[in-house]
Amino acid sequence: MTQTAKSRLFGLWLALAVLLSIAIGSAGFSLVERSFQIRSAEQAQGTLRLTVAGLRGALNRYEPLPSLIAEKPSIKALLSDTTNPDLASSVNLELKQIAEDVGASDIYVIDANGYTWAASNFDQTHSFVGLSYVYRPYFQQAIEGGLGRFFALGTASLKRGYYFSAPIRLQGQIAGVVTVKISVDALEADWRGADSEILVTDQFGIIFMSSRSDWHFQSLQPLQPATLDEIKAFRQYPIDQLGLLNLQRKPIGNQGAERFTIGVGGTEKHFVANAMAIPEAGWNVHILTPTAAARTQAITVIVIAVLVLLLTILVTAFLLLRRARMVERIAAQHAAQELLENRVAERTVDLNQANTQLLQEIEERKQAERQLRKTQSELVQAGKLAALGQMSAALSHEFNQPLAAVKTYADNAATYLDRNRIDEARDNVGRISQMADRMAAISKHLRNFARRPQEKIGPVPLLPIISDALAILSAKLRDRNANIVFDPPLKDIWIMGGRVRLQQVLVNLISNALDASTLDNPAHNGREPDIHLTIETTSDRVRIKVRDHGSGLAAETKSQIFDPFYTTKGPGEGLGLGLSISYNIIRDFGGRLLAENHPDGGAIFTIDLAAADQLTEEAAE
Repeated sequence: MTQTAKSRLFGLWLALAVLLSIAIGSAGFSLVERSFQIRSAEQAQGTLRLTVAGLRGALNRYEPLPSLIAEKPSIKALLSDTTNPDLASSVNLELKQIAEDVGASDIYVIDANGYTWAASNFDQTHSFVGLSYVYRPYFQQAIEGGLGRFFALGTASLKRGYYFSAPIRLQGQIAGVVTVKISVDALEADWRGADSEILVTDQFGIIFMSSRSDWHFQSLQPLQPATLDEIKAFRQYPIDQLGLLNLQRKPIGNQGAERFTIGVGGTEKHFVANAMAIPEAGWNVHILTPTAAARTQAITVIVIAVLVLLLTILVTAFLLLRRARMVERIAAQHAAQELLENRVAERTVDLNQANTQLLQEIEERKQAERQLRKTQSELVQAGKLAALGQMSAALSHEFNQPLAAVKTYADNAATYLDRNRIDEARDNVGRISQMADRMAAISKHLRNFARRPQEKIGPVPLLPIISDALAILSAKLRDRNANIVFDPPLKDIWIMGGRVRLQQVLVNLISNALDASTLDNPAHNGREPDIHLTIETTSDRVRIKVRDHGSGLAAETKSQIFDPFYTTKGPGEGLGLGLSISYNIIRDFGGRLLAENHPDGGAIFTIDLAAADQLTEEAAE
């Protein structure tokens, strides 16, 4: 098979792999999405149970109240003598005080004919005093001797509420009814702002409580004429506000969950709906969880599955092609061997000439083998040199900063020796030794880049590390006319980490900030750039922030800024290893390295580390 045919075969495999992966992903997406929707419905059951418990608690709190009020002597006295204005006034004040104490919306007293003689809202414009509620079911239920329950929109107050009522008995006879109304506005307020929508429907499927006010009085199902007649007779809801919710329902799973598609403002919103009944109130409580999260999870799973399948197919194709090439090579070797044997057989007539020719061929073969070994050795050596070049590039990136510091300290030491300032020269020589130690540590860190370093971490003081980092960069800062804005705390701060590696991270971040504020900032225009260095502490965390005044981080840069060999600098200006190495160093310390844009421009890199108890530096080392 020719090379062109092999390339075509590989391209065909690739096309088939892509088509097969897309087909499998499309076929499985609905099942995966449905599985995540069922899981979302199961997770929402807990919230639904808490909501139902809260509603039942509110109802149970007020349910015995009408019966207790009906036993008050003042209430019975009022129904015995309704012509006494002083008694009515006293009962009005008493009902108002009770309503305020228990948090009820309204409490009022109705006689057996449905006429209201006293109410807690007697002093308001929509007072119930003087109104008849004989048409209300809660009055009819209580006047027959039972406990009345009803939910409706108030005809006088125009506020939604749930009504409890109990009979008032005088000498064994029912003389009237006490009614307690509770508002549902406070219950709804607790639902708003949550990720899920909550709604409560009555026995007709009409929404009378919801976390969305625009769904009030909308029905989940078409209302029959008999239902409308009953609502109109009880004056339960305003007929002109009743409507049918733009809803499509589809069951999912076998636990009663449904998929709701609701038209809202010209768009469709999708939810996973769970429902639970409150039989004693005749309510159904629904919780609607948006399906966006389940859809996102399903897409993620399908994409990963498709990528794994595609990779498997490609690896299989590669192995098959490799095997075919091996078979061709073996066949070619067999053919060459057979041809050689035929030639030897044809030339056996002249034995001497054949022997001479055979010896020559053997020598040529040995020469070819020696050349092959030499070529193989050169290829191995080239591979070693390439690896060495990559390592040298990485090392040079990390060694440039300490080498620059060594150069600065060496020049300073020479100057101090010329001036006979032995102590200062000795100090600079000592710093050169420290930089040599630091370069040795850096080489160890680069060698351990792909695995977790084994050296221990412990409490180290932060301010000396920052001071050393700024000293290393002093020459570069002076060359760029850059200012470090840093207000160190009066007392040193101890953190969990390693002194040399944390100093390496700070040097990288400050150097990058300097490049972003000068080289990468067209608005610099020669002004002296400021690099802000701040320290924030909490009870258990310490955050070191480095802010530049550059052009900030683009969206695509933020997502891969800590990847190895990713850089926004030009060729020859950086390998993209500094931030990746810094990220892994901070992670080894048990901390985080974060990157974000400042609202006023530029980028902020934050080192988040655990705080440590103060120890002596010798003990920490």
